[in-house]
Amino acid sequence: MKPRQSSFWKVFGIPVMIGALSAAGLFSALLGDGAWDAVSWVGLGVPTLLGTWGLIKRK
Repeated sequence: MKPRQSSFWKVFGIPVMIGALSAAGLFSALLGDGAWDAVSWVGLGVPTLLGTWGLIKRK
């Protein structure tokens, strides 16, 4: 029999990446102004868009 392949990253890969992006956005929002603001907008905007897209797609 073949050893069973781990499906951890198949299941949790995308949510971990979304969480890391959100954390980076929150952290950069605390750091400063200018370019940090742009990083925070992207870091917090992309997860919001993905969540909204998932809700709209479900209907």
